[in-house]
Amino acid sequence: MPEQLQMGVRRFGRVNWLGTWTLVRREISRFMNVWSQTVMAPLINAGLFLMIFTIAIGSQRGDVMGVPFMTFLAPGILTMTVIQNAFANTSSSLASAKVQGNIVDTLMPPLSAGELVAGYIGGAVARGGLVALVIALGAYLFLGVGLMHPVWAIVFVLLGAVLMGGLGMIAGIFANKFDQLSAISNFLVTPLAFLSGTFYSITALPPFLQTLSHANPFFYIIDGVRFGMIGVSDSSPWIGLGVVSLACVVVLAICLRWMHTGYRLKA
Repeated sequence: MPEQLQMGVRRFGRVNWLGTWTLVRREISRFMNVWSQTVMAPLINAGLFLMIFTIAIGSQRGDVMGVPFMTFLAPGILTMTVIQNAFANTSSSLASAKVQGNIVDTLMPPLSAGELVAGYIGGAVARGGLVALVIALGAYLFLGVGLMHPVWAIVFVLLGAVLMGGLGMIAGIFANKFDQLSAISNFLVTPLAFLSGTFYSITALPPFLQTLSHANPFFYIIDGVRFGMIGVSDSSPWIGLGVVSLACVVVLAICLRWMHTGYRLKA
């Protein structure tokens, strides 16, 4: 046995796979323990959106981008639900740990900043993916909406969950109380999700608002999932892939930096 460990090499290897997987499992268990609130409630909300639109204007509204309005609407509702759930998973987890004073239980284990970020993002992706899977199944059974380009749909759902999980981490780290977290969700995340082509094609907007929409990564997530499910979109999925990937890199870099320095986490 060497007298001293080589600098930079930990006894469990360069990557603590067990610790990272344990954190992912903890995050999954956290939302599955209250599945009626974290999984079932968003599914019911999505169903209510579709039902209300069907009753109110479904039979009166003409085709949108060459497809029936309800077919056009389903991918937007699915993506909006994924966005909200992925954000809520990481933001509520970190904010709760800070408010309750047990954030030290996450910071003390031998996990690097990258491993902590991977663990939290893994939980957000699991929750967002589960919600997307169930809503997609319901859309297929009740509306006949399938997956025309399944790879694109899966890629944009995963990237959307990663991006929103990262934004949720930033919000959870920044907020010192639940009121601040609610403000970020209500005044930033929800408006951006609703005004990103969820219920309409951005071609119906004035030119100035179309330009603003193209600067919003949320738009590309929704547009990419819509292309994957029904084969129509307002922009090229390749452009959306580039924009969303870049947004993910920026957000995850901030998460890594804040986790590494302990910004607003360490007393």
